[in-house]
Amino acid sequence: MNAMKHNLAQDLEQCALPAALEAMGERWSFLILRGALSGIRHFEEFQSTLGIARNILANRLARLVENGIMVRQPMLCDRRKVEYRLTEKGEGLAPAMIALRQWGEKWGNGPAFCQVLADKRDGQPIRPMTIQAHDGRSLDITDLVWLCVDEVTPMAAEPAAAA
Repeated sequence: MNAMKHNLAQDLEQCALPAALEAMGERWSFLILRGALSGIRHFEEFQSTLGIARNILANRLARLVENGIMVRQPMLCDRRKVEYRLTEKGEGLAPAMIALRQWGEKWGNGPAFCQVLADKRDGQPIRPMTIQAHDGRSLDITDLVWLCVDEVTPMAAEPAAAA
């Protein structure tokens, strides 16, 4: 773990984690994101599924839109109604959400689960999220080291597939 040590106070302003946590907010934002990843699109669906107060839901949705995680769009079939959709930035949070859920399942942080996240094509459960090297090897926490950007060895371009 010594390789991972670095000056956290000095790097705090340069670290993306505090800004990411600020963009997401708190518990309700994560639960809204979970709902959106599951296909919920409408205010009323979020409210009834999550059991969240309307004012809190409106606030959290506005914050997610403001941070570019979701977009608020009028529905094509009825322009008076709106739907909330994940942006590419919001969809990019899926691995973090899945990893956090898997962590909770493994360490017993919550009730026993009755649903398993699976591959839509094969119907098979997904693998546990892992830290992976550039070449796909699973890494342990002891395999990690913090480097300055200018110390990182550029990856060689992959050879083009033979025609």
